Amino acid sequence: MSGSGADEGRSAFMEFTASRKRRVIFIVVVALMTAIVSIGVLGVGGVIVPFDDVLKSLFHPLLPQFVPEASESYYPVIIEGYRAPRVIMGILTGACLAVAGASMQSILKNPLADPFTLGLSSAASCGAGTAIAFGPAILGSTYYYGLTIWGNYVTVGWFFTIVMAFGFGLASTAILLYLTKGSAVSKSTMILTGVVIGYLFSAVLSYLKYVSEESTLKDITNWLLGGMWGSTWSSVILVLPIAILGMILLESYAFELNTLSCGDDVAKNLGVDVRRLRVKILVICALITSSCMAFTGIIGFIGLMSPHIVRMLIGNDNRYLIPASAFLGALILVSCDAVARYIVRPDDLPVGIIMYVLGGIFFVFLIKKMRGGYEI
Repeated sequence: MSGSGADEGRSAFMEFTASRKRRVIFIVVVALMTAIVSIGVLGVGGVIVPFDDVLKSLFHPLLPQFVPEASESYYPVIIEGYRAPRVIMGILTGACLAVAGASMQSILKNPLADPFTLGLSSAASCGAGTAIAFGPAILGSTYYYGLTIWGNYVTVGWFFTIVMAFGFGLASTAILLYLTKGSAVSKSTMILTGVVIGYLFSAVLSYLKYVSEESTLKDITNWLLGGMWGSTWSSVILVLPIAILGMILLESYAFELNTLSCGDDVAKNLGVDVRRLRVKILVICALITSSCMAFTGIIGFIGLMSPHIVRMLIGNDNRYLIPASAFLGALILVSCDAVARYIVRPDDLPVGIIMYVLGGIFFVFLIKKMRGGYEI
């Protein structure tokens, strides 16, 4: 190898090493920011808890000999019993929606793909609306029975709503895969099919809202707006294993997702079964997003915003894009939920409203970027 060739190779290696280091640093910084903000927002709500009392409430039970008690006896009850599960659910939901959005954008090569583009949110909404509207008729008096799970009292109707939202979300993905199972189906056709499926489920949901009584309509509307107020330790324990396992699986497919950026033909030549990969990714995304939305309702735009922000800052490599998107999605949702708790305290503003405003602003920004030649 000539001297100039060796210099070019050394320069390329150094550039690659610097780029990898920059991406790792970005992920670590966002992860630390998420952790700090998540602890800080535990003090935000109808009752403002000072930051030092938040730390005392969290760490006194673990280190009583080093950490004193909180200044007020009810602070630990508020932090541990109500706000901690809410913040953790926000972290899980934001991370799952962001990772699903990043993965769907990669497999479909469309910058506007996310869990909502393919009809998943509309299907989950329809499932929840069906459970709320017809649950009492289907289950009778059992709908109102309850039991204590992990210290939280839950009703059969609450559990039925979760199961229906989760099941309908998975059903929409199954329908999408069935309608697009032909090998010649293009990515654009898959997206269009998802949009059509979403419209069909939205039509059913609109009918349910039309025929529902006022109290039922209010329950459906509250669920559609999205929020963390229903988060309990029971819901966290149910969602946690699904979310973590799903995100780990998506990260394990990072190399295959990277090969798709070169085109389906190149990926096939490298030994990637493109059709099977898309099916696996869509099923995993459906699992993790449906499990979260079943408890939180519809929360939009996380799957669109977080991956695009990360791509603008550290590029398209899914090995770094997926974990970075997860942390950033968690950070965005936890922060917005804190704002929702604060601006109308002591009441709660549905975080979905804030996300729609923030997402709309970002969507306009994204369109302008795409006009300037921005690509995923």
